[in-house]
Amino acid sequence: MKYGFIKVAAAVPAVRVADVEYNVQEIEKIMLQADSEHVELLCFPELSLTGYTCQDLFKEQLLLSKAEDGLLRLLEFTRRLDVISVVGLPVQTGGLLLNCAAVLQGGTLLGIVPKTYLPNYNEFYEKRWFASAQDLNPTEIYLAGSPVILSSEPKVFKTVDGVQFGVEICEDVWAPIPPSNNLTMAGAEIILNCSTSNELIGKHNYLRSLLAQQSARTMSGYVYSSSGFGESTQDLVYGGNALIFENGNLLVEGERYSFQPQLQTAQIDVERLRTERHTNSTFINAQRHAHAQVIPAKPVGDHPFVLERAVNAHPFIPADKDMAEVCEEILNIQTSGLAKRLLHTNCQHVVIGISGGLDSTLALLVCVRTFDKLGYDRKGIVGVTMPGFGTSDRTHDNAVSLMQLLGISQMEVSIAKAVMQHFEDIGHDAAIHDATYENSQARERTQILMDLANKLNALVVGTGDLSELALGWATYNGDHMSMYGVNGGVPKTLIQYVVRYIARLPRFEAERDTLLDIVNTPISPELTPADEKGNIAQKTEDLVGPYELHDFFLYYMLRFGFRPAKIFLLAQRAFGNSYDALTIKKWLTTFCRRFFSQQFKRSCLPDGPKVGSISLSPRGDWRMASDACSTLWLQECEEL
Repeated sequence: MKYGFIKVAAAVPAVRVADVEYNVQEIEKIMLQADSEHVELLCFPELSLTGYTCQDLFKEQLLLSKAEDGLLRLLEFTRRLDVISVVGLPVQTGGLLLNCAAVLQGGTLLGIVPKTYLPNYNEFYEKRWFASAQDLNPTEIYLAGSPVILSSEPKVFKTVDGVQFGVEICEDVWAPIPPSNNLTMAGAEIILNCSTSNELIGKHNYLRSLLAQQSARTMSGYVYSSSGFGESTQDLVYGGNALIFENGNLLVEGERYSFQPQLQTAQIDVERLRTERHTNSTFINAQRHAHAQVIPAKPVGDHPFVLERAVNAHPFIPADKDMAEVCEEILNIQTSGLAKRLLHTNCQHVVIGISGGLDSTLALLVCVRTFDKLGYDRKGIVGVTMPGFGTSDRTHDNAVSLMQLLGISQMEVSIAKAVMQHFEDIGHDAAIHDATYENSQARERTQILMDLANKLNALVVGTGDLSELALGWATYNGDHMSMYGVNGGVPKTLIQYVVRYIARLPRFEAERDTLLDIVNTPISPELTPADEKGNIAQKTEDLVGPYELHDFFLYYMLRFGFRPAKIFLLAQRAFGNSYDALTIKKWLTTFCRRFFSQQFKRSCLPDGPKVGSISLSPRGDWRMASDACSTLWLQECEEL
């Protein structure tokens, strides 16, 4: 298992009802293909050796004997393969016939898992032939020449790399308490489901939802393989579902109703699942009384690792969701947070610095939305432009235009004279454009906003975003500070998306051109003078790197605790067409260095609402010593 990934597969082989010889040949073809593609876990459908629709033929000893012979042949075939395969077959013990899944690898029968819940309603009548695992007393049998314990005890199998997996069969996952619940509580990180499910109108969507929820609830990978073309169509049709999930997210889905065999593969990020589990106290508490027999797999050969799964370059912007709904949810959270603070402080006035940039624009739109919802006069929103040495005409004009269009109160206070006086007071040469030059401007602006808030009995609404907090791209006790920060939970890439979404709403038609120009304006603190043409000279992304990269690094480091080497691997996959490896390494190193060195700013962060799964609030999601060492992270970055 490299970088925490394991390659799994759901197989839908060609099948002939009761023709074991043919079925074994088709299974072998897929096993060979899967092994050549370095699949580690391979799941076949329920009763794949015989076919699911044998009906009363399951009472025939010839079929049962041939199924055992077929398993023996598969064991012999797998001696030269590394892949762990799970195939379905009927198994006799005493007076019971069980619907089972056999786990095989390298010529060894690792275990047998009997089906627990037998559907016996509507079109299903499995109890006519099979007994449940619940009817079984633990017993040792010889199956295909191998001694094996048959029991209802949960069984967790472990690969040579320590990945634990369990098996359940079809109806088991439809039960109120599926076996996979106990298996995952006992340590299984991946569940393989050997299934046969007929197609009905609406059933497929329900099935996908059920599997997604089970995968999410158990924080597991879920591999589902269901019988397809070749099963009897006497009364029912089987579409051949091949589905693979990871913590509720669908990774791959096969083609239903295909007349051809299928092998659907995906890489499951087990490291990501483990991070989710060990940070979730509910999951940890649920594990207390779970138990299972643990069965190790055989050692396998070493194969070169290639990352095959797609990686979303903008993880804060879910590609598979209705982004209008997402944007509205973000705005509702921000609005509700600010509204509560205003009502609590009995305040109907806010002061906000308007720069003509993205962050202050979103914060202003949230203020407007909040005042409208509370029934407050928009004139209670005091937008303040504070031109300084680097303010461009473009940003200044956009700031003024937006305030006028939104109908809020406007003020303009130039900081130039006050900052020059300050430079004289502290003996700083204004020709030296260093941190003192820049931060003095930021702190002067914050002082103006705070003093105006005192004068107007108002709250200062902060504009800084999550990405800036991660990088420490804020002046300590300058724009770093406010009385309530509405953007603190929203990363830069998402702010761009939300502002663009707002601009396209019909009710903001008048403001649309201004909003879109703000979105397209280079991101800048505008603390150094513009160029000779009056254009922005100080571009943030030239200094600290592209925000889309930093947001990517932030997501995977904070959400899953990934190390730099894995983040680098994922970033190369996500941004391979945009940035070369050296560029990604450079900005990843910058991110790690700044993330550690700037914690002191996050340790005294103003209040503000959490919006997504990641927050840097020192009171909630992220607690870190301000003097923690970055050595390990920077060393790994250097070795990339």
